[in-house]
Amino acid sequence: MSDTTDTAADGPAAAATDGLRVLHRVIMPAERDLDVLRLYVDGNAVFGRRSVDLAGAAEQVLAEQDTGTGRPAAGYRPSSKDDSAEIIGRRSIVVPSGARVSFCSYFNAFPAGYWRRWSTVETVRLRLAVRGEATVLIYRSTGKGHLERIKALQFDSDTSVERSVDLPLAPFIDGGWYWFDIIADGRTAVLDRAEWCAATERTTPGTATIGITTFNRPKFCVEQLVALAGAGDVLDVVDEIIVVDQGTDRIEDHPDFPAAAAALGDRLRVIDQANLGGSGGFARAMHETVEAGRSTYTLLLDDDVILEPEGIVRAVTFADLARGPMIVGGHMLDLYNRSVLHVFGETIARYRWWMEPAPNTFLGHDLAHTPLRHTPWLHRRADVDYNAWWMCLIPVDVIRKIGLSLPFFIKWDDIEYGLRAKEAGIPTVSLPGAAVWHVPWHSKDVMTDWQAYFTERNRIVTALVYSPYERGGNMLKESLFITIKHALAMQYSTAELMLLAIEDALKGPDDLHPSIVTKMGELRELRAGFIDARAESDLDAFPAVRRRKPPRKGRGVAPPKDRKAMIRTALLGAARQLKPVDQHPRTHPEAVVPHVDQTWWLLTKFDSALVSSADGTKVAWYQRDPRRFWSLIRRANALHARLMKDWDSLSARYRAALPELTAPEAWRATFAKADKPAPAAKSAAAVKAAAAVEAATSARVDVPAVSLDSAADAAPGASPSPVPEPERPASPMSEQPAPPAAERSVPPAAERPASPASEQPAPPAAEQPAPPEAERPAPPKAESGGAG
Repeated sequence: MSDTTDTAADGPAAAATDGLRVLHRVIMPAERDLDVLRLYVDGNAVFGRRSVDLAGAAEQVLAEQDTGTGRPAAGYRPSSKDDSAEIIGRRSIVVPSGARVSFCSYFNAFPAGYWRRWSTVETVRLRLAVRGEATVLIYRSTGKGHLERIKALQFDSDTSVERSVDLPLAPFIDGGWYWFDIIADGRTAVLDRAEWCAATERTTPGTATIGITTFNRPKFCVEQLVALAGAGDVLDVVDEIIVVDQGTDRIEDHPDFPAAAAALGDRLRVIDQANLGGSGGFARAMHETVEAGRSTYTLLLDDDVILEPEGIVRAVTFADLARGPMIVGGHMLDLYNRSVLHVFGETIARYRWWMEPAPNTFLGHDLAHTPLRHTPWLHRRADVDYNAWWMCLIPVDVIRKIGLSLPFFIKWDDIEYGLRAKEAGIPTVSLPGAAVWHVPWHSKDVMTDWQAYFTERNRIVTALVYSPYERGGNMLKESLFITIKHALAMQYSTAELMLLAIEDALKGPDDLHPSIVTKMGELRELRAGFIDARAESDLDAFPAVRRRKPPRKGRGVAPPKDRKAMIRTALLGAARQLKPVDQHPRTHPEAVVPHVDQTWWLLTKFDSALVSSADGTKVAWYQRDPRRFWSLIRRANALHARLMKDWDSLSARYRAALPELTAPEAWRATFAKADKPAPAAKSAAAVKAAAAVEAATSARVDVPAVSLDSAADAAPGASPSPVPEPERPASPMSEQPAPPAAERSVPPAAERPASPASEQPAPPAAEQPAPPEAERPAPPKAESGGAG
């Protein structure tokens, strides 16, 4: 370890004259958002005055905090609980006399364990510029979460002094972080800037093309463009921003778009195409990046995220200095509860073939309540199988080697791509300090609405290609149980979608590209025939809740206590289907079931119930239908048996077709089918009305609250009126006509449902296995408890 003094160029794209490359800059929040402050600074800190003159602002704070006269104070004074460090810029903070702040925080601690494992860097240099009187204490942690103090630096100067310390990465093979605390142990101190650097021959950074797929979220997407335009020197590593607009409410019609476009200039390009889902939009961004031949990487971003722009530079720098080609992803923070780290890393449980948190990590960790310093599991390096495409940097050379996304529309496309890359020897790293804020899964009905089809079909296809177990391990048995669970819970449309997914998987790989264009229309028409798929925004839209008989002895429904009780509950629920449903529950719901309570074992006790959605915006009337239940059960058993029988031959077909399915040539043909005619200009009144509707629906957290059910309304081939409620035969549905200019879509592929393993019913007259471990905390109970 050495202590030196030096001066070097600042900025991510600055070619270092001394052979140093900035790896990780210490930053403050870009917005004055108190909810995210603890992700940047651990300690008592506030946002200081707004000023473009940061030096002047610092001088003013210094004068006020020291003496009130503008002259430096002579000595130390104890701090009080009212003393707060003041953030005065993106890189600067003022620490009052006697106070202490720490940068042992998510965005500012240096993730040494990841650089040790995956990069060519062997020594990192902490470089600081400080004025005033301060002690800087440098710390490290181990992979076990143990903390060690490494060195102390003293500063005492009225002008900014630069000091640096070289620190080895050798001790971090299992994980760990570096960080520093700053203590104003005399007069007030100012941290002007700090960065973690490394000596390297790779001083010229790579560049990225950002690909954003959007569907009818113009306000949110334009706000993301505005944020990128204001990201300063972060744009030095951005060649182009491609927005693939697949909606009918176009971003170019948003009133704020012209300003964003003017700020970004030639960097921005909008591509209009019919809705091909997240996988089609991201495949287009990948393809355009490769064809342009300018960028080293493509960076995929969801349209419904808030980005910490510094993560772009960190991801590019990490990939530049990696030991070999590597996919670098960002973490997911909770958009609704912004100090919560929702996902730290993910893997696939091979035997169940379902996504789960990476080993020794946990979902939904609140860093404001329990910060990095006090969370041992965050100090252990987490190795992943894939990174979701809410933020994912993919080298162009990797795309050339393994191809584009599979034509999945949504769900599992990012997982499959990570697994494909891994088989090709290309790892994925979920990099701490690079992250986006994204809508959490528990606010989505992704396991019960139309998305259930894509989840089931794409899970099966991915298992057919990559599962190491005979016939997919436990996946088929689990799938059967989940289908039966939905049928017991009167979620007949969901069960039907799952069976349609199996039918389509059985068709083989040739169906994937054609169906990405037409499938949403089929799903929309199918769901229109099910009463449980019809939702209203008001409970009063339904008849009054009346139960003909009160609960026995006034008792409520208790959850099954053990495996035997679960089997008994499932069998009793199936036995209820032998009884006809009288007229009363068809005219009056028997109960109101909030989303948090909607479990299969509760719903199976009713003949009808009003059930709310995950986002709390609508409610559906579930009604028991014995004829439909037994039809679903018979077909579920037959289809799962056929899939098990044909597993090996189907697996060989999908594996053989994979290179062709992901080739640019196949995707070009699909893009051609999705070309949209030049859009007609909207009137000013139409633009204003669309903006007003979106503003009203997104007031909660500035996120357009696109209804998941209404997102299918404009699907190609959709019937304009409800169809009768038929009993579907086992044969696949006929293909729908080619799509019009646009269709209503899904949220991008990165969202993840809760694990389907929890609360699985035993199928009637079938062996019930030991219930699998709960792999996602607090799953939506209406589903049964993923990610990716």
